[in-house]
Amino acid sequence: MNSIIWLFVLLKSLVQYPQFVGDDWDEVTRLHMEVRAKQLKCERIRLEQEVEQLILKQVQCLQLIAGTVLLILLLVLWLMGCKRSQRREVYEEENNGANEEVRNGDENEADVGNAEDNDDANREEDSNEAANAENNDLAVSEGGNDLADYVGRMIMERIQCMRTRVQDLQQGCEWTRNLMHHFALYFGQILSNSFYPGVQQAIGVGSAFEGWSPHEQGVVYQVLIPMTPPRGHSFHLELDSAEQRHRRNFRVRVQLECTCTKEQQAENMLCFLHHPEEELRSNQDPSLLDTLCTDSYLDVHKTARWFSQLLRAIWPALPQSHNRDLTLLPSRRSCQFKVTNGSETFRIEIFFGVQREDSDIFVSSQSTEAHTQSTTWPETYAVAEAKFFKHVAEQAPPDSLHLKCLQLFTRLLLGFSFSPYIMKTIFMHLLNVVPVSQWRRRDLLHRLLDIGESMSLCVLAKRLNHFIVGNHRLPQDIHLPLDIQTTQPYNLFHHLAEEPAAHTQAMYEYRLLRKWFKRILCTER
Repeated sequence: MNSIIWLFVLLKSLVQYPQFVGDDWDEVTRLHMEVRAKQLKCERIRLEQEVEQLILKQVQCLQLIAGTVLLILLLVLWLMGCKRSQRREVYEEENNGANEEVRNGDENEADVGNAEDNDDANREEDSNEAANAENNDLAVSEGGNDLADYVGRMIMERIQCMRTRVQDLQQGCEWTRNLMHHFALYFGQILSNSFYPGVQQAIGVGSAFEGWSPHEQGVVYQVLIPMTPPRGHSFHLELDSAEQRHRRNFRVRVQLECTCTKEQQAENMLCFLHHPEEELRSNQDPSLLDTLCTDSYLDVHKTARWFSQLLRAIWPALPQSHNRDLTLLPSRRSCQFKVTNGSETFRIEIFFGVQREDSDIFVSSQSTEAHTQSTTWPETYAVAEAKFFKHVAEQAPPDSLHLKCLQLFTRLLLGFSFSPYIMKTIFMHLLNVVPVSQWRRRDLLHRLLDIGESMSLCVLAKRLNHFIVGNHRLPQDIHLPLDIQTTQPYNLFHHLAEEPAAHTQAMYEYRLLRKWFKRILCTER
C-alpha cells in the first residue's frame, strides 16, 4: 500500500514541475524560423512570377505563329480559288482542249484543240480581265502584298539549286558572242573565193542564251551558224519525213548553177555545168558536191569535220588564243570545243543550219534521235524560242523571277523521264498568257503552283502542244513559214497516249516530283 502511494506522489510531482528549455535558446530558434519562412515566401513569389512570364511569352508566340499560318493558308486558298478557273481556261486555249479531254475521257487527241478565232479572242480578254482584277485586289491590300512577299522570300531561302546566277550566264554569253564574231571575220576572208559554204554571224540558242540553265556546273553555250551556198551552187530543202507526225526532217540538196555570165567570167571562175571536167579539175577547186556532199545532199558529218579543221587552223590568229587553250571535243553532228585559261572554262557547241525562207525556222545539224542519217537535217525552232525569251526579257521588270522558276523545275526534273525541253515548253505556254509583271517575289508561290498544276493537267491529258508549231499568239517579231503557222501543233506527249506503260511511269514520276516540290516549299533549310 505504501509503495502505491509513493508512486502516485512521484507521478504528480513530475506533472506539476516539468523542465523547460532556456529562454535564450527559444528566442533564437524562433528568429531563425521567421527568417527562413520569409526567404521561402520570397523565393516562392519569384518563381511564380517567372513561371507566369514564361507562360505569357509562350502563349504570345503560339498566337503569333498560329495567326501567321492562318493568314498564309487563307492567302493560298484565296489565290488558288481566284485563279483556278483562269488557269484552266488558259491551258484549254494553249493546249487546244487538253483539260476537256481529261474530263470527258476523250481518247482522240487529233480532234483536241480546234478552237475558233473568236473563242481565242474572248478567252484572251477574259484572261486579261482576271489578271487586271487580281492586280487591283493586290494593290488595295498592302498587308496582303507584304505577306505574299514574305512567303516568296521564305521560298527563295529554301531553294537550294539556284546558284547559277543570271549575271554569270550573261557574261559567258557575251564572251561567246565576242569569240564567234572574231571567228566570223576570219571565216569571211578564207571562204570568200572558195566553193565551201559561206557562214554568217552565229546566233545564240539554247538555255544559256535564254537566261537559264538546267545544270549548276558545266554550262554549254550553244550557237547556230547559218550557212549559205557558195558561188555556182544553190540549196534546196526537201522534206524527208512527211509521213511522220511528231517531227520534220529535211535533206539539203545541192544543185550546180550556171555561171556563164560576164561578171563571173571576170572573176576567172569556170562554170561547173558548161566547162569540160578536165579543165575544171586542173584550173579550179572542186565543187561542194565533191567535198561535203553525199549523193548530191549536204552531209552533216563531213560538214562538222570540215568546220572543226577550219576552226583549229584559225585559232592561233585570234586574240583569245594568247592566254587561253583550245581543246576540240569529239562530235559527229556539231563542232564542240572548250576554251580554258586555267581557272575559267567555256564549253561551246556549234550547230550548222540552213534558213527556211526568210523566217526564224532552220534545218540544223542538231540530232533529235539516237541514230540520224548523215544527210538528215531536222527542223529546229531554237532561234524562234530564243527570240521569245528575248521578247519576254525586254518586258520583264528587274526583279522578275520567271527564269528562276524555270531553272528550279528543270533541275528538279533531272533524273526523271521528263526532259528539260518538256518543262521549258510548259513554262513558255504559261509565260505567254500570264503577264511578266506577275512573276515577282510576291507572286512566286502562285506561279510555282501554276507550273505544277499545268504539268499535272498535261500528264493527265497525255498531251502537250508544241509551243512554236501552230501557235497564233507568238510575238510579232517572230517570223514563221506559212506551213508552220497553219499546221496543227503536234503533241510532245504523243508517246504517253500511244504507250500505256509510259503514261503509268509518267504519272508515278509526277507524283514523286510533286512530293519533292512540297518538301521544298514546306521544309526548313
